[in-house]
Amino acid sequence: MTEPVRVLLVDDDALVRAGLRLMLGGAPDIEVVGEAVDGASVPDQVNRTRPDVVLMDVRMPVVDGIAATRALAGTRPAVIVLTTFDADATVVEALRAGAAGFLLKHTPPEQIVEAVRRAAAGEPVLSPSVARTLIDHVAAGGDTTRRDRARERLAALSERERAVASAVAEGLSNGDIAERLFMSVGTVKAHISSALAKLDLTNRIQLALLAHDAGDS
Repeated sequence: MTEPVRVLLVDDDALVRAGLRLMLGGAPDIEVVGEAVDGASVPDQVNRTRPDVVLMDVRMPVVDGIAATRALAGTRPAVIVLTTFDADATVVEALRAGAAGFLLKHTPPEQIVEAVRRAAAGEPVLSPSVARTLIDHVAAGGDTTRRDRARERLAALSERERAVASAVAEGLSNGDIAERLFMSVGTVKAHISSALAKLDLTNRIQLALLAHDAGDS
């Protein structure tokens, strides 16, 4: 049998944690392995419980979710940020810090369960429409310096990698990218992995934001 997806809950609200534990506990392929009430204890909890996915609240009293997410950059678990407002600028900061996506706290239980599965599989927890909204939110605060910096970083990619990055910035799935660029899904995944390694990024959402900053979408 496949090992269950291990989840760490991080939220200073005990009721929220209890609700998440209850809804995730109903899925046979998901196991809640720990809880944290503040971002300060997250690194130790991750080392101790070895989660595949961390559900991370944004606003916590000592160390917030953005700082805690940044501290986990490059480590094993995928971070899903929990927030109340989908237009909250702090969500975009968290995505830049390395989060794999975000969920609204009133998201239906079945969608939260599916999002955890997707994050564990390395997929972004953002629909194309939501990805577009977030990227547009970032663009609204853009400037020439950030655009030039993004273009300089993307210059390290090959032509095909940059084409794939541009498609990722549009919120396209791997299958859609493969169809557009006439390549296999496996090749698309390989290009994304190579681009992430060259740019020292954690996930495809960060790649999408960088490509959008550069004006490639």
